[in-house]
Amino acid sequence: MRPTSHHRLPTTLLLMTLSACTRSHDDLTVSGVSEALAHARVAQLTDVRYDLAFTIPADVTQPVTGVARVGFHLTSAHDPVVLDFVNPAAQVREVRVAGKPVVPRMTDEHLVLPASALVAGDNVVEIGFTAGDGPLHRNPEFLYTLFVPDRARFAFPCFDQPNLKARVTLRLTVPLGWVAVANGLEAAEAARAARAAGAAGGAEGAENSTRFRFAETKPIPTYLIAFAAGRFQIEEAERNGRRLRMFHRETDAARVARNRDAVFGLEAAALRWLEAYTGIPYPFDKFDFVAVPAFQYSGMEHPGAVLYRASSLFLEPTATQAELLGRASLIAHETAHMWFGDLVTMRWFDDVWMKEVFANFMAAKMVNPSFPAINHELRFLLAHYPSAYAVDRTAGANPIRQPLDNLNEAGSLYGAIIYQKAPIVMRQLEHRVGDSAFRDGLREYLKRHAFGNASWPDLIQLLDARTPDDLAAWSRMWVEEPGRPIIATRLMVSNAGAISGLRFEQRDPAGGSRLWPQLLHVSLGAGAAVLPFDAALDSTAVDVPAAAGRPAPDFVLANGDGFAYGDFVPDERSLAWLSEHLPEIRDELVRGVAWLTLWDAVLDGRLAPDRLLDLAQRALPAETAELNTQRMLSDLTGLYWRYLAAGRRDSLAPAVERTLWGGLQAARTTSVKSAYFRAYRSVALTPEAVKRLERIWNERERVSGLPLAERDYTALALELAVREVPRWREILETQLTRITNPERKAQFAFVMPALSADTAARDAFFESLRDAANRSHEPWVLEAVGYLHHPLRAARAERYVLPSLELLEEIQRTGDIFFPLSWLNATLDGHNTPSAARTVRDFLAARPSYPPRLRGKILQAADELDRSARIVDGR
Repeated sequence: MRPTSHHRLPTTLLLMTLSACTRSHDDLTVSGVSEALAHARVAQLTDVRYDLAFTIPADVTQPVTGVARVGFHLTSAHDPVVLDFVNPAAQVREVRVAGKPVVPRMTDEHLVLPASALVAGDNVVEIGFTAGDGPLHRNPEFLYTLFVPDRARFAFPCFDQPNLKARVTLRLTVPLGWVAVANGLEAAEAARAARAAGAAGGAEGAENSTRFRFAETKPIPTYLIAFAAGRFQIEEAERNGRRLRMFHRETDAARVARNRDAVFGLEAAALRWLEAYTGIPYPFDKFDFVAVPAFQYSGMEHPGAVLYRASSLFLEPTATQAELLGRASLIAHETAHMWFGDLVTMRWFDDVWMKEVFANFMAAKMVNPSFPAINHELRFLLAHYPSAYAVDRTAGANPIRQPLDNLNEAGSLYGAIIYQKAPIVMRQLEHRVGDSAFRDGLREYLKRHAFGNASWPDLIQLLDARTPDDLAAWSRMWVEEPGRPIIATRLMVSNAGAISGLRFEQRDPAGGSRLWPQLLHVSLGAGAAVLPFDAALDSTAVDVPAAAGRPAPDFVLANGDGFAYGDFVPDERSLAWLSEHLPEIRDELVRGVAWLTLWDAVLDGRLAPDRLLDLAQRALPAETAELNTQRMLSDLTGLYWRYLAAGRRDSLAPAVERTLWGGLQAARTTSVKSAYFRAYRSVALTPEAVKRLERIWNERERVSGLPLAERDYTALALELAVREVPRWREILETQLTRITNPERKAQFAFVMPALSADTAARDAFFESLRDAANRSHEPWVLEAVGYLHHPLRAARAERYVLPSLELLEEIQRTGDIFFPLSWLNATLDGHNTPSAARTVRDFLAARPSYPPRLRGKILQAADELDRSARIVDGR
């Protein structure tokens, strides 16, 4: 494509309403991308193509400019064509249709082309524009795009909806010395642009620029269009006959060398597994990925240009088993998206969960062969159930599949229900249909809709034909309804000490008559032995006749193997035994299920936090499964900081510290030692423990068997500062000089004011976050906000809670999809007082018309605050 001239149309002309743009389209051109507009365009347009060109200046204060050449086939020329473009009219320089200038109507984030300028059949629209910076994530030495779910329209004019897939050609003009990666194959070697002044978008200083051209892609939706450019290093490997490339900015060569082969190996294994499972070869032209410093997601599945958070790929020698599993799962997750989401894409974002559930569900299957020593049933339990329960137990619980009128609210659909509950539900569906039939149904689904779009009912219809069960009815309960059933155990014991009855009763937590059909795999425990029973819970209650007459057990777990889903309320006999004797259970999966049951009992007020904290201290030394150890350590720190009043915490601190330091010394692997050390670092309160942390940071004391790396010392510096040790300022400044990587150094410098012992400095830092520009590096912001609200600073930080809530709507408009809930969690997680909980309740009560999805996010984030406030307050 030849660059267009740079004559800018007068703003007044761009704002004109042409008579050809009829009133019939006014209801479609509301802000955002409405479902009505999306449906209308699908009926109107086919064969969409984008030929895009961007010129990226070296100076981040200068705008990115570009040209979009949009081709499409129009079924009829009776109506205008609406493109999406959020930016002001002044950022559209010129519009041509079939080479002729056209004056569009700019309204409500749309660019409306008059029907009079179009023809039935093939059309080509050429638009010169200035890109919005928001989704380009520009840094002085690199940038990357992130267009999910509807952010492509912030960067360039397009049809920003998932069910108008397009073939994309891309040209980039970037500063000299930069490299670039995009969805498509690089069409030619980068050449210095000797005459780039006329390049698309109008580069100046052409002698300092480089051009990249990328070949046309397979059909993809706009949210998957991607490119990254900057001063990246490139690692390359060949696995199974396929070239893999990794772009990164890691300056520690040892860290790269230590992780490089593992990352490429995991990627290759995931591709091989998915090709075998789906029966479809990798569907795109190449596989590159980018390790992005402080990336706001763990990963993003752009075909040909996957983005990962750098710290998730480049692990330290002290990486825990959970981190190693996490990396493998992340790579498997994003790779699964190449088939589930990229090859076949949801028609509308109400089904965004489909691509995520299959990515997570397939990831859980894929990592198993790479970690043969792991109990993968236990891993699935601990990776999914606690996070899903943390939402489903709240007043803000949402169903897996949610209606969506406009894509500008699509970001609020994301969360643990999609990522953690949906795989649990999908596992139950696979069990109902059968492994082979389920796989065959997925294969048919992928082949039937390849490079197209599909919906959840499309898949259910395919699977329904492979089972006598009524999957549509099952789906209505599990996919369309929020919450989880309350399942209570009723154990009846005769005077002779035998079971006279065993019943499981389910009820709707909302007080209605909803029933969740599922199979219970019940465990009856007698000492170390566990006896299994099955019970089909498809009504309000189910009895287990086979248990009658057996000796009364020490405990009953309705969900003994972690397969079922709900709030499992044990009988009093079981609760008492488990809270005292859990370490005696031999089966590590049953121990994991029992621990989660006890955690729910604490949150429901049926078990005192002190008792579970005491159990953790007794159970940890005896625990042999690292996954259980990790879970217990995580919950121990949560109990310690959130569910204990400050005075009680201080009195228990010496014993807790001894448990953790003793566990660290006794641990046999680096992974377990690292888990204990992180927990110890988190809870240290006594002068002796804090001084030990300072000696370790100063490298005057070593942690036996645990080689610490830069990130460990950085975390130590932050923890020492929040405890306001006498040399806190010097520790932070010294640590800043120790960090060599420019992005990690910048992040640490950003977070430092939030650690200040000077309350005025912390106040000023919080005020700075009102400016959206200061929130652009979201992981930095979340780390800083977490320290602002650290439990040791919570009393002072409570003043930030209300203004943080007041910022939420703006944060949703300006931030990426996970940021609103993450902002809320970082704000509220450090608090446990009735006054903080009251602030949240009063905020919502004063705003009865507050956006429902954001209200739900607040209720989700505030649930543990409400529970802990009641418990600590003794209510």
